[in-house]
Amino acid sequence: VQLQASGGGLVQAGGSVRLSCTASGDNLYYYTIGWFRQSPGKEREGVSCIKISEGTIYYIDSVEGRFTISRNNTENTVYLRMDNLKPEDTAVYYCAVGSNSCWRRSILAPLYNWWGQGTLVTVSS
Repeated sequence: VQLQASGGGLVQAGGSVRLSCTASGDNLYYYTIGWFRQSPGKEREGVSCIKISEGTIYYIDSVEGRFTISRNNTENTVYLRMDNLKPEDTAVYYCAVGSNSCWRRSILAPLYNWWGQGTLVTVSS
């Protein structure tokens, strides 16, 4: 599976950004797609995941209600809509695909097999 992430940029606090992750090489229906982020000096953090075949979606507490993960099956693309952005959301965001389930204890980077290249989101205060 090859992943192409895009959509990052510079946005003011309170603004919105939509990230895209387009996959090629396989259909994502039976996989879990996760979004992760990493800030300088910090470990990579799982943010959200979706698994269509199981009907599951998960968000970490700090983004619940502000971020929305969704999928376009036709285009084999997963989106992360980020609203009401805060400076602490500044990070390189990565999409990843794995065979694990999507729930609180599985949004861990080692469980994901394929990774996109990352896209930078900078939120100014």
